[in-house]
Amino acid sequence: MVCTDEQQCVKEFSYINGTSESHVFPTLNNCRLLCGKFGPLWPHPTGRVHLGKKTTAINPTTIKFEQYTNNQTAEAIKFLEEVENYFLLNLRRDYRIQMLYSDSTPMSLIVKMHASSYSKTNIEWSTDESYKLKVSIENITNVVAVIEAATVFGVRHGCETLLQLFTVVNEANFTSSLQMLSDAVITDQPAYAHRGLLIDTARNYIPINCLKRQLDAMAASKMNVLHWHVTDTQSFPIQLNRVPEMVSYGAYDSNQIYTSSDVRKLIRYAKYRGIRVILELDAPAHAGNGWQWGPEKGLGNLAVCINQKPWRKFCIEPPCGQLNPVNPNLYAVLQDIYYDLAFINKDEQILHMGGDEVFFGCWNATDEIVSYLVDHGMGRNETDFLMLWNEFQNNALRLWDNALYLVNTNRSSTTTSGKSKRTSPVILWSSHLTDPSVIVQFLSSDRYVIQTWVPSTNNMPQQLQKLGYKLIISTKDAWYLDHGFWGVTTYYNWKKVYENQLPKGNGILGGEVCVWTEYIDAHSLDGRTWPRAAAAAERLWSNPSTKALEAESRFFRHRERLISRGTQPEAIAPQWCQQNEGQCH
Repeated sequence: MVCTDEQQCVKEFSYINGTSESHVFPTLNNCRLLCGKFGPLWPHPTGRVHLGKKTTAINPTTIKFEQYTNNQTAEAIKFLEEVENYFLLNLRRDYRIQMLYSDSTPMSLIVKMHASSYSKTNIEWSTDESYKLKVSIENITNVVAVIEAATVFGVRHGCETLLQLFTVVNEANFTSSLQMLSDAVITDQPAYAHRGLLIDTARNYIPINCLKRQLDAMAASKMNVLHWHVTDTQSFPIQLNRVPEMVSYGAYDSNQIYTSSDVRKLIRYAKYRGIRVILELDAPAHAGNGWQWGPEKGLGNLAVCINQKPWRKFCIEPPCGQLNPVNPNLYAVLQDIYYDLAFINKDEQILHMGGDEVFFGCWNATDEIVSYLVDHGMGRNETDFLMLWNEFQNNALRLWDNALYLVNTNRSSTTTSGKSKRTSPVILWSSHLTDPSVIVQFLSSDRYVIQTWVPSTNNMPQQLQKLGYKLIISTKDAWYLDHGFWGVTTYYNWKKVYENQLPKGNGILGGEVCVWTEYIDAHSLDGRTWPRAAAAAERLWSNPSTKALEAESRFFRHRERLISRGTQPEAIAPQWCQQNEGQCH
């Protein structure tokens, strides 16, 4: 392979004995490590990047880690130990290390890790994820990589970057050696605090091991939020101690349930990969199966229109179901559900409350809801239904605040003393209730973060920005990765995903790519999600000003990296194009 003047790797047909310092390389990955400003890095750093042009053989069995131990908490120590384990595991995965040899004596690698503060081991929107990585030769026996960061999350990202600075070189005696850049300086921090992937596990059940694969791919791409859309009208697969009826009535099968232990372990698995898990309990729409047990227990209809036909009269997509906002018993059940969710995900203060696609036709066809509206002097027009919806939302927010207070103060009672409670924002999907013309009337910008899912031509995000709301962007015609396989939707290739721009200005927390699973399950999730989600990851980390074509070679390399981590991403080009960069445009 040859690194051209255009900083692209192309196939060289004449045999040349190249060295690690030449412009000719024995393999494509050798070339990508030493060719171009950003080499093989994904996502590319946002600060200073100096990558040398020399590699040094490293003995993978002698890699050592050193931690600066100023005021480390036990949890911080555990976090960094997990980062070390993660580094060594993926070094073996990425470079297929069995036993590698070299004609010369390989050097040892010492990784020195230091965080300015070890107090925060739970990621938040305010977390500083910046880091600085410096790699240099210390003496004739050691290469030293120093990672300095503000928090343990920055340290983790620095280790992720360091993993990308290795290659395997085939020696003349048919052996191989693990080599790495011996001269590099990188300063880096993300452009956006919220870099997410939504996975829907309600339409089709996604096993825990499959979710772990997605987390591994997210970590490799420096994404930091798994938005877990865990319930919907189709199923309620999460087991809750206080309300066991939900999973009894709502799970597809007894083997397709997320136990509390499953969820906690997955959250911890995510944490050590720099990822927070935000659970979504969609309400008041998208709530059907799992909620049918109210009449049997003497609680009345907790939800209405469940599985009702013809579905087009009662919901956006089948099966139908919406919560019953006029049944007082609903709120007692909802309080228990929120408590269990807060307890399962103790370290996370943010809940996604759903709030999309409320279908007024369902409520308008329900006698008890219509009677409630009449009794309260309301009619049956859109304004009245918005008022009813807002009444539900106010109650739901109060119940979530109660749940957080009880969990944070180690109380088990579902009643509170009225003492002041620390409140956190909640997230809602954009909807009729969040329309810029009415949102100020219903939803406080201090309490609600809005996740917009409108097309790129819609200016709703900019209007909400002007009103002071914080936003998460999920551009429907670029970042809905399930599109193109059903209805009149369009498939968005990685270049479209990469070039999707977020609104400029204040209030943009970041964005999410979304994988809705009506036509996706565990057997197809990897390919529908990856590597396209990684294209969004660079947008959210680096916010590049360049076009996707300039990132193509690095994207090819990152897809290989995802494969080595256990993911099965879809192909994005013929292999010839990967070996002849820039010639398939």
